[in-house]
Amino acid sequence: MANQDGLDNLWIGQWKAATRSREGATDPLPGNRVMTLAARLVLIRSLSKTHTSSGRRKALTMLGIGFTLAGTAYAQAQEVRNGLDVEVPVAPVPFHLNDALYVGYEVHLTNFSDDRLKITDLSVRDASDGRQVTDLRDRSLTAATMIVGTSPKQKAVPEYLEPGQRAVVFLDVALPEGGHTSALTHRITYTVADTDATSTVFTDPLKLSTVKPSIIAPPLRGGPWVAIHSTAWPRGHRRVFYTIASHAKLPGRFAIDFVKVDEQGCLTRGDPDIAAQMYGFGDDVLAVADATVVAVRDGMQDPTKISERTTHKPADDAGNYVTLRLPDGRFAFYEHLENGSIRVAVGDKVTTGKVLGSLGFTGESTGPHLHFHIADANSTLNAESLPFEIRNYRQLGQYKDISRLGTQWDRDEEATVRRNQWPDYNAVVNFDP
Repeated sequence: MANQDGLDNLWIGQWKAATRSREGATDPLPGNRVMTLAARLVLIRSLSKTHTSSGRRKALTMLGIGFTLAGTAYAQAQEVRNGLDVEVPVAPVPFHLNDALYVGYEVHLTNFSDDRLKITDLSVRDASDGRQVTDLRDRSLTAATMIVGTSPKQKAVPEYLEPGQRAVVFLDVALPEGGHTSALTHRITYTVADTDATSTVFTDPLKLSTVKPSIIAPPLRGGPWVAIHSTAWPRGHRRVFYTIASHAKLPGRFAIDFVKVDEQGCLTRGDPDIAAQMYGFGDDVLAVADATVVAVRDGMQDPTKISERTTHKPADDAGNYVTLRLPDGRFAFYEHLENGSIRVAVGDKVTTGKVLGSLGFTGESTGPHLHFHIADANSTLNAESLPFEIRNYRQLGQYKDISRLGTQWDRDEEATVRRNQWPDYNAVVNFDP
């Protein structure tokens, strides 16, 4: 009898699986479990194989509900409308930050309806046990969202997603403790303009990548260096897509701009308009691993003054740069290098710590700094950025408000040694052993 009860439960489980759909919020059963013909056949088959009275009662109850809901679905067929297309183009790669496991990725939401839609909530959960990872709504959702085609100078994100428009939600979230999360699910709720209609989209589980981050040596010596990056900046690396060869890509998803300051947080030792007097200008940039040089660009002049900087076409954004092919097959990019400072050539084999060139002020740069990132292809623009972890550094504090850069940072009570971690946003670090 115990085995037959197990069979009963198996068929009921198959019904639940067969009736679960991707959208819901208006149906009588949670999750929009509208029973299909296939699901009803599963229940009918279960009746023929069920010998316990409790099992038959379960199946008959489910079958009755199924026909009722099927009728409801048919009656509402005229109300079915197009909605949101949800896509995650790049599988998230977990990485370590502040001794926790994080993922950074983007959720693309495209309005395929004829209506104006307002995204009101985006919730992320562990697919295995339902634990909440993050829930964005109101200001937190607005801050994480960009609508493609709107100007980064626009102060407010438009309230509604127009027909045909795409929104991108940028997520940097900590995974639940334990390190066992292998997939995430997303619930997106939206309303339709000028109506009381609310819809909720439940996505299929999103598998996390099993690829490991590149573990590298520091690209610079000493410090203090401010590791500048943020998901929220409208024109920050994290949000600037390039569509070079038919696919929109984020080469700067995990890029960091390293800016040197002194112990008081000052950026310059003299005239703040003279590039060569900025801390960090001319400092050595170092190979982060034993690697092969696969690309070099030199010959672009550094403006003498910060005020003389000009804008560049995308192909010249990187300024003078060096690209290394790392042992794991990924590519490390060093950008905005000083003119004439590059000491390597394409094809050279370099060892960890070798000087590649000097930090400079070339390309699309607001001041002397090292732009560093790792990507999946040998292209400054047509590649997807991947996370990396720096083998060893000390975290001294953080600029919680980056507009205060140039003044004293928010110091930690004690420096924290970080091993195999990605630096926190706007963290102040030192690379001395």
